[in-house]
Amino acid sequence: MTNFQSDLICFSHLRWTFVFQRPQHLMSRFARHSRVYYVEEPVFGADDARLTISVCPRTGVHVVTPVLPENVGSSQSSALLRGLVRELLNREAIRDFAVWYYTPMALEFTDDLNPVLTVYDCMDELSAFANAPDGMLQNERMLFNKADLVFTGGASLFEAKRSKHDRVHLFPSSVDVAHFSQALAIHEDPAEQKPIPRPRIGYAGVIDERMDLDLIRYVADGRPDWHILLVGPVVKIDPQRLPQRGNIHYFGMKSYDELPAYLSGWDVALLPFAQNEATRFISPTKTPEYLAAGLPVVSTPIRDVVRPYGESGLVAIGRGREHFLHCVEQQLYEDRPAVWQADVRAFLSSHSWDKTWDSMQQLMSRHAARNRRVVDPKPAAAQAIAFTPETSVARV
Repeated sequence: MTNFQSDLICFSHLRWTFVFQRPQHLMSRFARHSRVYYVEEPVFGADDARLTISVCPRTGVHVVTPVLPENVGSSQSSALLRGLVRELLNREAIRDFAVWYYTPMALEFTDDLNPVLTVYDCMDELSAFANAPDGMLQNERMLFNKADLVFTGGASLFEAKRSKHDRVHLFPSSVDVAHFSQALAIHEDPAEQKPIPRPRIGYAGVIDERMDLDLIRYVADGRPDWHILLVGPVVKIDPQRLPQRGNIHYFGMKSYDELPAYLSGWDVALLPFAQNEATRFISPTKTPEYLAAGLPVVSTPIRDVVRPYGESGLVAIGRGREHFLHCVEQQLYEDRPAVWQADVRAFLSSHSWDKTWDSMQQLMSRHAARNRRVVDPKPAAAQAIAFTPETSVARV
C-alpha cells in the first residue's frame, strides 16, 4: 500500500520544542511523505492576531504558532483562531488534507473544517491533568462523533475509550531503538554528571504532578550513598516543593539528542509515578527508551507498565516505598541474566515508531480513500471566511 499522501494538520497542546515524544515521533515520520503543519496552542502578546510558521530543519515539519493579543476572552480567542486556521489553508494552498487532534479543545475553532480524514490520537487523559481547561470532556465527546479513527497511547486508555467510538485502535508507546541504544557505546559522561559518585539512579522526563516526590525523598533519605539524577523540565508544580538533598541532582531539560549520553552513566532508571487520577491512564514513553539504553528499570505499579513490562519480567514493579527501595537495590547489585537482555531485544523489535507509524498510515489511507468515494470534499476556497489577519511567516 502507498503511503498516506494528503497534507496533515495536527492540533496539539504540546509545544514542538518541548520534550520529544509521541507527537514529534509520529509527525516527523508523516513529514517524510506529506506536508505536515503542527499547530501549537496560542501565545499572547501581539497587537493583531497573526501566525508564525517555522520549518523544523531536522524533520521538515511546519511548526505553526498562533499569536493573539493579550487579554482576549475565550470566545474571541476561538474566533481569532478560526480565522488564522483559514489563513493557514489559503496561504499554504492546503486543499486535500487530514486533521489530527491531540487536544479536543482545538475543536472549538476547527469544527467547520472539511478534511478528507479526521484522526484523534488520544495519548493521555487530559481531563485528569492539573489545570485542565473547562469543556475538555464535552469537546472530546464531540470529537468522537467527528473522528474517522481514534488511536490510543496505551492499553488503559484503549479500554476506557473503546466503547465511545466504532474504530478505536491501540498504539502503545514505541521507541527509536537505534537512538537510545547509543547509550551502550558512550563512555564519557556529560560534564555536569561526571563528578557525581555512583551508584546513580535516574529519571528522565517531565517533573509534574504525576511524580511521587515523597518517594524520591524516601529513597534519597533511605540510601544516602545513592545519587538520584532527575533530567527534565519542572511543569505545573511549585519548584519549592521539589525535595532538596545532597544526593538529589536536578539537571533541567535536555534535548532528545543529549539523552543517550546521560542515560549511559546511570545504573538504574526510575519510573517514580504517584498513584493518582493523573497517572491512571499513562503509558510512559520512557519505559522502552530506558530498556533500549540497556538500563534495568524500577517502576511504581502504573497499569500500563505492570502490563506488559512487569508481567513479562522486563521491569521491576515496586509496590509501596519499602518494596520500591528493595527493587532498586536488587537491580543495582544483581547481574541481569542473558535471557533478560534477549527478552528486551525481542520486545523492542516489535515496538518501533516506524512500525507504529506504518500501521497508522495504512489505516488512514484506507479510510481516506473510502471517504473520497462517498463524498467529494468542498473546495478549500469555499471554506475561507472574511477574516484576513496579517500573517508573519518566518522560515528557519
